[in-house]
Amino acid sequence: MINFFKLVSLLEGISYILLLFIAVPIKYLQGNPEYVKMLGMPHGLLFVGYIVLAIMLKYELNWNGKTFGIVCLLSILPFGTFFVGKYLKKGTA
Repeated sequence: MINFFKLVSLLEGISYILLLFIAVPIKYLQGNPEYVKMLGMPHGLLFVGYIVLAIMLKYELNWNGKTFGIVCLLSILPFGTFFVGKYLKKGTA
């Protein structure tokens, strides 16, 4: 399940970056909200999946509160989810 979580974290990070740095500027600079509509739903689903998987892994791998908190914090920081795999490899999980 950890490998699936890493895949979801990568996809969630990509969708977040596309939404923040491409779709939102197009919406506000060009007045075209289509890209936000197109990327918003997949990003939202990936975000929810990321959080659900993090909760499941917290109990499966007996993460302490600090590890779980950092994994959740990384989900809201731009580029944060790209570091989840490296963070978990360090043996903190």
